[in-house]
Amino acid sequence: MKKTGVFYHPSFSRRSYLTRGARLEDFPGAIEHLLALDNVSLYESPPIEEKWILKVHTPELIRGVEADRLCSTAWHSVGGVVLAGEKICTGEIDNAFALIGAGGHHSGKDYFGGYCCFNDVVITITYLREVHNIRRFAIMDTDAHHGDGTRDLIKNDPEVLHVCCCGMASESPDGTKVDIRAPGSYWGFSYRAEKDSNVDRQYADNVKNEFYPRVKAFKPDLIFWYFGFDTHQGDYGSLGLSSRCYEDIARFMKQTAEEVSGGRLEVVLGGGSRTDIATAVIPPIIEILTE
Repeated sequence: MKKTGVFYHPSFSRRSYLTRGARLEDFPGAIEHLLALDNVSLYESPPIEEKWILKVHTPELIRGVEADRLCSTAWHSVGGVVLAGEKICTGEIDNAFALIGAGGHHSGKDYFGGYCCFNDVVITITYLREVHNIRRFAIMDTDAHHGDGTRDLIKNDPEVLHVCCCGMASESPDGTKVDIRAPGSYWGFSYRAEKDSNVDRQYADNVKNEFYPRVKAFKPDLIFWYFGFDTHQGDYGSLGLSSRCYEDIARFMKQTAEEVSGGRLEVVLGGGSRTDIATAVIPPIIEILTE
């Protein structure tokens, strides 16, 4: 069994930039059965220090986030993602699921939006490099929309593999920045409203076939899976997916991490708005991490 950390702050269940209401209102109760396991630990996400935000973002962006009341969870959101990465890299846990209140992948150096405030994954990469000398990272982004902020921040960094399953198809000359077209999407916008019995398999196979050979050759020290359930049937970025697809990808990501990065995998929650979907799809992924 793997030692799994779950990172959470009570504010994520009360208000969030990513919700129409409180998408995590059933948490942590929804995972009580998992928290009772000996190999699962719950950590309260701390606020990130401003000095780490400033290594990635401008002071003007920080002031903008401070002025946006819907960004109130941003500091604890990033703090939990950073702490999860640190706990993995120091060996206290094997893998992690970081719940968040405000997203990150649409946040660039001097801009934010799209329900995102600070770029949690890039700040974590910066922290782990400076504090723990961890150098190489891979990111698999399966949120419904293109991770434009993340791409802008790491586009010239050859030690970060960034694969984004979105509405575009492209690849950088060095092969480390890749967009793969998701079934049922076009230029970052999804159009599949009804459930297609094949879309779960098509989407998961797309991720596996495109990510695996690249990450195997890249050999990262830590893998991030930026997981958005906004792709779920009925959510705002619906591609008609179901929990079955996410569980398939979770098993693939865990197995791939065990093969190429010593099992070091951090799942970072991304987009998605509905409480019922969050409650249904998140616990099974955490359970897979613990196996």
